[in-house]
Order: sequence, then C-alpha cells, then structure tokens
Amino acid sequence: MTGPLRLALFDCDGTLVDSQHAIVESMAEAWRAHGLGEPDPNAVRRVVGLSLVPAVAALLPGSSDDLHVAVAESYRDAFAARRQRGVLEEPLFPGIAETLDALEAAGMLLGVATGKSMRGLRSVLERHGLTHRFVTLQTADTGPGKPHPDMVHRALAETGVGPAATVMIGDTTYDIQMARNARIASVGVSWGYHEVPELRAAGADCIVDDGAQVAAAVLDLLEGKR
Repeated sequence: MTGPLRLALFDCDGTLVDSQHAIVESMAEAWRAHGLGEPDPNAVRRVVGLSLVPAVAALLPGSSDDLHVAVAESYRDAFAARRQRGVLEEPLFPGIAETLDALEAAGMLLGVATGKSMRGLRSVLERHGLTHRFVTLQTADTGPGKPHPDMVHRALAETGVGPAATVMIGDTTYDIQMARNARIASVGVSWGYHEVPELRAAGADCIVDDGAQVAAAVLDLLEGKR
C-alpha cells in the first residue's frame, strides 16, 4: 500500500446489514421470557447501536439492574437460537459491497465499530464472506460502548491510522456522537434506525442515501471536498 494510511470505520447493524427483524423479534422473545409483555418495535430500533445491557435499560427505565442483565442474557439466547435454526436474516444493504470494493481500491483500510458482540459480528461477516475485508473489529465486549470514543481509539491504535485520516460511517446518533467524541469525521446513512435530521443535529459531516454513495463521501471528506 502506498501513501498515508486511511481508515473507514463502519457500524454494523443498520449500516452494513439490515438486522432489524431479528433484533426486534429476539427482544420480544426476551421480554416474554420475563413476563414483560411486548416491547414497542420502534423503541427497540431506537436503541440499536448501544451495548446490550444499556439498550435494555433504556427500554425498561426504572427496572432493576438485575432485570436488565437477565433480559439481555435472554436476548442473547434468543438471537443465538435464531442463528442455530438457520432463520437469522441479516442481509447486506444495497450498494455496500460496491462501497467496500471502491474504498479498498482507493487504498483504504476497513474496520467495524459496533454494539454487536464479537461473536455476533464475526458470524455476520463470515456469512457474507467479509471477514478478510476488515483489518480491525471493535465491539463493546471489552470496553465502553457508544457514544464513548473507546472503540475508535482502539481501532486507531491497532491500525496506526491517525484521527484526521479516519471516517466513521453509521446510521445512529450514537455513531455520530462517538465520532465527534473521538474527533474523527463521520458519514451518516439514511437507511438505518435514526432519522436524517437527528444525524445532522448530532454533527454528521455528511449524509448519504444509498450504500453505493458511501465511498465517494468518505474520500471527499478525507480530501477536504466536503
């Protein structure tokens, strides 16, 4: 690779893959396991991107920490069971494969920073044949989750890339806030779980409406064209 190192850091759920059906259904199973009825699907989608226990806590304000942990564990079990039954659907969003090709062709390193567990992240990347594409995989399994900048800091340390040469791509305000906290640029995507006005208000440097537009947006930001 020639030239300075540059890194495109992607969120997973809602950015790379469409996993909302599996997430909503698994959370509903977790709630039923604890006699909690049915969660609001829109509320569940709103917390995608947070680490699991904080996400459950946001859905069940006022409940005990023990219940939050127990529901999170039931969610993990339900999600894993869907995977084992072969009914887990997490398709790539349109244009994402082309964007990964274009960024690699431009000499960029690729990484992931996600609220998903490392087990879940590796599983979805393997299913789509993408594991070899990403040089750094960051989850909240071993540190603070979004919007804390820890995952970005770890990705930079692993790759040797500086903040000024790194762009975060994500669909939620948690992604954009994490990028701002880490002092890196960010691209918001419109097809995920938070609305475009929210992404703008959170400080996204630009917004794209199609997966195939991501590469150009990332490169433009790094080259000072946006």
